[in-house]
Amino acid sequence: MSKKIEKLFKSYRDQLIHLSKLYGVVEVKSYARSAKKLTISQLELLLIKNRIKLPINRSSDKAIAKQELKENSIRNVYLSIAFIFFMGCLITMRPYIKNIVNEIKFTYVAEEYKTQIITKSKKAKIKKLQNPEFVQEHDNTVSLSSETAISLFNDLGYDLKDVRAGQKVKPIYLTKLPKDLKTLGDTKKKRELFIKIVLPLILDENKKITEDRKKLFKILAKNFNTVGERVWLKRRFKEYKIKDQDLGQLKMRMDIIPVSIALAQAANESGWGTSRFALEGNALFGQWTWSKKGINPKNKDPNKSHKVLQFQILKASVKAYKNNLNTHNAYQEFREARAQLRQGNKQIAGLDLIKYLKNYSAIGDKYVSIIKDIIEKNSLTDFDQANLLPTNLKKGLAL
Repeated sequence: MSKKIEKLFKSYRDQLIHLSKLYGVVEVKSYARSAKKLTISQLELLLIKNRIKLPINRSSDKAIAKQELKENSIRNVYLSIAFIFFMGCLITMRPYIKNIVNEIKFTYVAEEYKTQIITKSKKAKIKKLQNPEFVQEHDNTVSLSSETAISLFNDLGYDLKDVRAGQKVKPIYLTKLPKDLKTLGDTKKKRELFIKIVLPLILDENKKITEDRKKLFKILAKNFNTVGERVWLKRRFKEYKIKDQDLGQLKMRMDIIPVSIALAQAANESGWGTSRFALEGNALFGQWTWSKKGINPKNKDPNKSHKVLQFQILKASVKAYKNNLNTHNAYQEFREARAQLRQGNKQIAGLDLIKYLKNYSAIGDKYVSIIKDIIEKNSLTDFDQANLLPTNLKKGLAL
């Protein structure tokens, strides 16, 4: 195009003016209206500023080069600032990105394991139908082997060392204990696997209690409650077995169970997950029942008619245990001591409250010493402040 312009116009200045008019350079027009005459250098700089290519016959290359250098320098400064800002954002967002990656990994592996378990369960059902003599009524859950459970936890990055250091617990809910847990012997490996299985179940119950407790105080702080809120309160009174709708009692009963106590009691009552009651009836806490549904203890005193309460899944056992400590009259002292810790803004710690659970066993104070010993030897107080990892997988990984 510059060659055509050179042929049409005699002077180089005319070429520049024509280009400015052709591309509608505003500055040149305003100068023309004010009757000011621009020099060739000024015209060139204005065209360069508006990103218009100059004719081949340049008159002031140094000035043009200086202008181009200035523009390039400004552009490089902006690019540098943008790059520094981008790197700063990456550094700041790194923990968040890490959590997202972990969440994706957890969801992926969880769904993969779920698919495997569902497939195994279907095959087992087909086998039972083909062999009716092996059918076991009311059992639609699957028990993983110890090695499979360990492999699952490893794949999901669920490590007790990390939890003790403050990492959130993966929401993995096993419905049954591994039948071959005994084969691991009385070893650290067996105890860690047991804790890994039971810990998320306890934390899940405590999380529900904490959410209910927050809702309760929110309702109590209002001058007027909706119909839905009044219905919710009525259900909580029923759940916590409060007949006179005493709000003071409800606040005292609706509270968490220290994780260290729950873990230690589950370990003691179930033999670290190897007792007959735990393996056959998912009974982690050895709760008694006088109904028809239950497991008869061996060598039971003929004068006693109790059974050990059994459950469909482990989570139901944890829920019943929580209800027991939060409602039974035998644990009123435990609840009062817990409420005092709350009033003093102190941590709800197992070692501070275990002495109030001597009524849990007929051996009384000796039982308290046993549970305290389990807590201390296994450093279970490390888990009193543990929390579940929030996940988009609505109910975590239930197997």
